[in-house]
Amino acid sequence: MFHRIRRRAKGPSQAQKRFAELHAQMQGQVPPGIGVPAPEPQPAEPTAIVDDFLPPELRVPSHDQVEGKMMPWKQPLVLDGEMATCAECGAYRDWLILSTRGEIWLRCRAGHQHLETRIDTAWYNRHSGPADSTHATFEDCLRHLGH
Repeated sequence: MFHRIRRRAKGPSQAQKRFAELHAQMQGQVPPGIGVPAPEPQPAEPTAIVDDFLPPELRVPSHDQVEGKMMPWKQPLVLDGEMATCAECGAYRDWLILSTRGEIWLRCRAGHQHLETRIDTAWYNRHSGPADSTHATFEDCLRHLGH
């Protein structure tokens, strides 16, 4: 600490004097490119349009082209602390969960369906995996899932 005080008392060093001189010389100068208008962008050559989209046989329908989705749910389904059961046959496992237009339906193995208001679309999306296939009819999908 005392060394710095002694150096300051002697006055500025040679390096500090040179820096002060350079700073004084450059005070009125402007860096290159400042104040000069930017050059006009050259018109780009038209790019070639390449059809790199998937061929039709590999395309998956978008969400607005699909009437609904369904997934199997083999284990018992517990909603709000109680087990979901079919009102007609009493089944409590091996469900198909159907998501159509914001509504969720449960379908038991016997084919009974009922609207389930305790499940929303967000729940369905969290628990369903990616679609492994698409089907033209509801019956084709039921056959695919073994119902």
